[in-house]
Amino acid sequence: MALGTRLISSLRPALAALRWAAPGQCRGLSTPQGSEPSLNLGGIFPPLTTPFSPTQEVDYAQLEENLRRYASVPFRGLVALGSNGEYPYLTSHERVEVVSRVRRALPRDRLLLAGSGCESTQATVELTVSMAEAGADVALVVTPCYYRGAMTTAALVHHYTEVGDASPIPVVLYSVPANTGLDLPMEAVVTLAQHPNIIGIKDSGGDITRMGLMVHKTRQEDFQVLAGSASFLLASYAVGASGGVCALANVLGDPLCQLDHLCRKGQWQEARDLQHRLIEPNMAVTRRFGIPGLKKAMEWFGYYGGPCRAPLAPLSPAQVEELRSTFSANGWL
Repeated sequence: MALGTRLISSLRPALAALRWAAPGQCRGLSTPQGSEPSLNLGGIFPPLTTPFSPTQEVDYAQLEENLRRYASVPFRGLVALGSNGEYPYLTSHERVEVVSRVRRALPRDRLLLAGSGCESTQATVELTVSMAEAGADVALVVTPCYYRGAMTTAALVHHYTEVGDASPIPVVLYSVPANTGLDLPMEAVVTLAQHPNIIGIKDSGGDITRMGLMVHKTRQEDFQVLAGSASFLLASYAVGASGGVCALANVLGDPLCQLDHLCRKGQWQEARDLQHRLIEPNMAVTRRFGIPGLKKAMEWFGYYGGPCRAPLAPLSPAQVEELRSTFSANGWL
């Protein structure tokens, strides 16, 4: 048995109690002592990949099989239709159907965050309503970016305010500058944190100073900060983040939940040792090889990865070997 498999198996007993913990037992680290958020986002969320068949149709049977396997991992919830779900490549019908299938397979105590960000405010509102009707608990709304030069703080505040006003479910802001070329301005985040239906932000930029400042400046609000990558998860917790939406959780869900657990218990040395072993694999399935690399790694750990939808291309044999070596060098294979 591979070292990584043995380690993951050994973590399961320690993590089992976390799986069914009530939200009040998983206080986000950014939540001021003595207060509870209206909807606790504390914990780990994998941004699900979308399985495709060899003909690049959405493979709902493989999606449901992956969900069955993820049920044994103590995630706080799941994210459907994030960047790793190849959201821009799905039709409107496919987006709604994916969320509906995930909701039906997901235990009710686990949250479902669904991507609903579009380029126009009107389209975002319409898709957000559709996500709510399909069973999403929270809408994850990425920054509009096609006309990024016009996306001033005022424009973005107006956009998100309109979405927050119209949405039947809570809204989480989503800043992913690597994909959009646009960082949601701090001033906009602080203003939007005051909206009663905007409850947090997923920040994938990796600027820990910025994340700490967001936690500090929104501390009086019902607002939580989520780290957008496993590479800086521990550092994010250290400055007050509540949880993480991490691509690597599709592959190494148990170790990431263990890292979350260690940080909450203040076991920082053990957390640091584990964090160090996650950085290179995470960089490999995000910055280095992207979604094709993430899907290939999933296959080594018993999940269905499968092809991406064109124009995303599969890895070359040399890239597959480099990816495997990265996981092996850190003790996961």
